[in-house]
Amino acid sequence: MRKPLAIFALVSALAGSVWAFQRNIRALFPDTYDDSPPADAAEKTEFYFARLRYPNVRGSGMWWSRGSWTVDYPKADRQFMQGVRRLTRIHANSMERIVDLVSDDIFNYPFVYVVEAGHWDLPDAQARKLREFIDRGGFLMTDDFHGTFEWEVFTASLNKGFGDRPIIDIENADPIFHVLYDLDVRWQVPGIVNYPFQRTYEYDGYEPKWRAIRDDKGRIVVGICHNMDNGDAWEWADSPHYPEKYASQAYRTGINFIIYAMTH
Repeated sequence: MRKPLAIFALVSALAGSVWAFQRNIRALFPDTYDDSPPADAAEKTEFYFARLRYPNVRGSGMWWSRGSWTVDYPKADRQFMQGVRRLTRIHANSMERIVDLVSDDIFNYPFVYVVEAGHWDLPDAQARKLREFIDRGGFLMTDDFHGTFEWEVFTASLNKGFGDRPIIDIENADPIFHVLYDLDVRWQVPGIVNYPFQRTYEYDGYEPKWRAIRDDKGRIVVGICHNMDNGDAWEWADSPHYPEKYASQAYRTGINFIIYAMTH
């Protein structure tokens, strides 16, 4: 009985350590954001930030029950839009819009953001609609998924609609890295789970990857941010505990993607 009891004690200690660690992180990064609509939510503007709602792969835990598409929502979206409004001349609405691949509403938004794409599970019909959205001129930015396993989950759904399109690495000279900000030098943007940020990767996602799918004219139509967490950087840019260099890069990356999507 000694060995099972020792294993149980070790597992219990590890679980307690993880819980204590997460509790300490939440003490530094509290989930107290007021998500009521901002005063100008109904304002008609030239740009709206659209977040994709999607079905999850099977799992457990809070994010699975809420839907992984809700990670960082809505604070990340709204703080990012504050940056867009402050740092560019884009007339952007300060409130996000939620779209899905069930209705045709997605076709009203030329730029769509999807978070935790390593947890989506698109039925064939939704994958085809995503391809239709892209073929009509839309742009998809993916973010906050990490490692080999989540990459395989991501591509399994993506390939249902884009099996004929290769995923390629984006070269430093590509216009998407220079349309407003020059992003020749880029860091791996960590999530708050990495606090205090001596390590910036999750799982086996050791290196940040900026990848893309292009259309027949060579235009990037799917911008893939793998092994990084721009959403957390947007969400916690107002926190003294989140490093400024990562937040600044995340804003510049997102702004470049938007301007590229709207002008190419």
